[in-house]
Amino acid sequence: MVGFVLAMAFVVAQAQQMQSNISRGSSLTPTTNSSWLSRSGVYAFGFYKQGNGYAVGIFLAGIPQTTIVWTAKRDDPPLSTNVTLDFTSDGFSLKPTQGQSFVIEYTSGSSASMLDSGNFVIYNARQDIVWQSFEHPTDTLLPGQTLFAEDELFSAKSESDHSTGIFRLKMQADGNLVQYPVNTPYKAEYAYYSSGTDGRGKNVTLHFAADGHLYLLNDTHSNIRNITNVSMVWESSNDKCDPKGVCGLNSYCVLLDLEAECRCLPGFVSANQRNKTSGCSRNLVADGCEHKNETLKYTMEELESTTWEDISYVDLTLSDKEACKRACLEDCNCEAALFDDTSCKKQRLPLRYGRRQVSTSNVALIKVAKSTTTPDTNRIVEKGSKRKGRTDILIVSLSLAAFGSILFAISVVVLCKHNVWAYKRVNTPIRDSELNEDIALQPYTYEELEKITNNFTEEVGRGASGTVYKGVILASQKPVAVK
Repeated sequence: MVGFVLAMAFVVAQAQQMQSNISRGSSLTPTTNSSWLSRSGVYAFGFYKQGNGYAVGIFLAGIPQTTIVWTAKRDDPPLSTNVTLDFTSDGFSLKPTQGQSFVIEYTSGSSASMLDSGNFVIYNARQDIVWQSFEHPTDTLLPGQTLFAEDELFSAKSESDHSTGIFRLKMQADGNLVQYPVNTPYKAEYAYYSSGTDGRGKNVTLHFAADGHLYLLNDTHSNIRNITNVSMVWESSNDKCDPKGVCGLNSYCVLLDLEAECRCLPGFVSANQRNKTSGCSRNLVADGCEHKNETLKYTMEELESTTWEDISYVDLTLSDKEACKRACLEDCNCEAALFDDTSCKKQRLPLRYGRRQVSTSNVALIKVAKSTTTPDTNRIVEKGSKRKGRTDILIVSLSLAAFGSILFAISVVVLCKHNVWAYKRVNTPIRDSELNEDIALQPYTYEELEKITNNFTEEVGRGASGTVYKGVILASQKPVAVK
C-alpha cells in the first residue's frame, strides 16, 4: 500500500528552517561517513542498506529500525561499497568503479541541508532553495509536505525493497485523490479508492499537516475535504482485497479473517509461493490455434462469485451457462469466459484484478487442459523390487498453521537412480511396512528445503497440486524430488 501515513513522523511537529550546512565538495561513502544528519538527529540523508548493496535516500535515523521515507533513483540496481557520492556544482554525482552516473539536478547549488522536517534541500549562493526532496516524493509524505496537482506517490515493492511497486496515489487535476494499480489508464473502473472531490476547485493539493491530518486544499488554500477526520491512524480501505492487482495475474483475492489470501485459477499453480503478487501459471501448457496436441483435452471449470477486469474480445448474448462453456471450448482463442446470466464474454489470458465477491452472481469459466496420456507407474519402485539403485522418498507438502509455523506432510515424491520420477497422492498415514526397509522418513524445515533445492531452481515436473523440483540431500549427496 502507498505509505503516505507514517506514524513516526509525528516526532517532528515544528521543522526548523535552517540546519547545519553541507558545503559543496563534501562526499559520502557507504561504509565510512555514510550520511548527513539533521540537527536533531531524527532524519538522515545518505546511504542505506538495500538487498546485496546500498541505495541513497532519506531515512529516520533517530529510531532503532531504519525507516525509509525517500529514495533517489529508486529503480536503479543496488550500489556497491566502492562508490562515492560527491556534492558538486552540477549536482550530486556518484562515482562508482563500474562507471555509473548519479545526479540530483538543480541550478547553481552552493550548499545543502538535511532539515528536521525530513526535507533535504539545496541552496544557491543567496540561500534560496533550488531543489528539495519534498517536491519529489517517492512513496511517503511527511508532516508539512504537499502532494501537488498531477503528482503521484508510488508504493514500494516491499518493506525491504524500495523500488517502484504496483500501486499509485494520484492527485488529479480534476481535484480527485485516487488510487490505481500501476500501468492502468486514469479511469474510474481501475480506481479502488477515490476522495470524491472532482470538480471542487482548481489546483487541489493533498496536504499532510503537522497535526497529523490529511487535508485537500484548493488554490486559495481553503479546506475542501478532511481525508482523515479525527483518526490518528487511517487507511484508505480496511478491505485488504480492494487494491487491484494485489494477487497478481491469473489469481484472485479472498478475504479471510480480514487478511488477503491469493488463490490460483483452476488448473493453475502459484508462480512463486513466497510472493503473492507474482500470480499463477498453468500446470499444463495449453495449445493455441497454431498447434493441436492430441494428448491434451479441455474442460471448462467454474469459479463462482468472482469479479475480474473485462478484456473480452467477443461478447455473446447468452443466458445459458452451458452454452457459454461450449462457445469457449469450440474457440481455440478462448481461454476463459465471464458469464453473468445475460452475457458470455470470451477472454484471453492473463486474467487480472480478480477477487471473491459474494454479492455477485458472476461466474468465471476457465478452460483447463488435461493430459490424456497415462503415466508410467511401473517406474515407481515397489517394495521388494530388485531394481538397481536406491530410491529416496521425501514427504513434503506445505501448509501454514494458524500460529504461523510452516508444516510439511502429505505428498510422497519418488526419484530413482536413472532420474525417472513419479509421485502419488496419499490421504492416509504411511506405515513403515509400506516403504523400502532401508528408508526412514525425516521432516525438513522450509529453510532446509531451500538449500536442498538450491532455492527451488530446477523444475523437473508439474502436477495439478504443485510443482516438483530437483534437489540433493546435502549430507549424503543423494538426488531427491521436492514437491
